[in-house]
Order: sequence, then structure tokens, then C-alpha cells
Amino acid sequence: MAEAHQVRVQKAVEGMVQNLEKEHIRKMQGRMFRCSADCCERSSDSMAQVHQCIEVCHTPLAKAQGLVTHELEQFQDRLTRCTMHCNDKAKDLFDSGAKEPAVRSLMEKCVGSCVDDHLSLLPSMTRKLKESLQSIPQ
Repeated sequence: MAEAHQVRVQKAVEGMVQNLEKEHIRKMQGRMFRCSADCCERSSDSMAQVHQCIEVCHTPLAKAQGLVTHELEQFQDRLTRCTMHCNDKAKDLFDSGAKEPAVRSLMEKCVGSCVDDHLSLLPSMTRKLKESLQSIPQ
């Protein structure tokens, strides 16, 4: 993917992730640490019980991180498939005898279209992730 397009995607995705982290993940981390600290205060519990308690405290955050990772992987896979389609079109054009400038132009337009299409998916992906994060039992 052309560097300028890659930077656009990276900045947009980083912004989305930072927003999710500030609004949801950070709060979950705070709850997890407070919960874990409470587990450690249970002086009558065995070591195994304390570890189990801490494990339970970590579960919501682990689920949240898994959700975000899964969505980002799906987004990346879809974008990669789109750009691979562009590569195929460019190769076909080149194989048909087109000159390099025409192939480069096609590739640039095609990849730009992929990026635009996928960036337009970020708001709905963000909404879906926020709803999923809010539905995780604490």
C-alpha cells in the first residue's frame, strides 16, 4: 500500500483505538486493579482462592482486549484483500502491455479507493465495539 494511504489508515485506526481506550478500556483496567487488590486483602483465603479471584477480576478486560483485537484483525484482513485485488488488476494491466505509468496510476486509484471504503467503515466499527464493550459484565 502506498505510504500516504498507509499513514491515513494508521492515524484513523490509532485515533479510534485511543478513543476506545480512554472511554472504556481504561475504566475496565481501573476496576480490574481495584478488584485484584481486594482479592489480595482476603487474608482468610488460600493462595489458590486469591489467584482464582484475581483471574475473575481480569476476565472482563481480557474479553474487551480480545474483542478489539478481533475487530482490528478483521478490518486489516479486509483491507489487505482489497489491496491484493488492486495488485492483481495492476499485474493484469501490465501483462496486457500497459506501460508502467498507467499501471501505477491504476494502482494508486485502486488502493486509494480501498482505503476510502475502509475508512468509511470505522464509525460503524467503533459503534459496534463500544456496544460490545459496554455489554461485557463487570
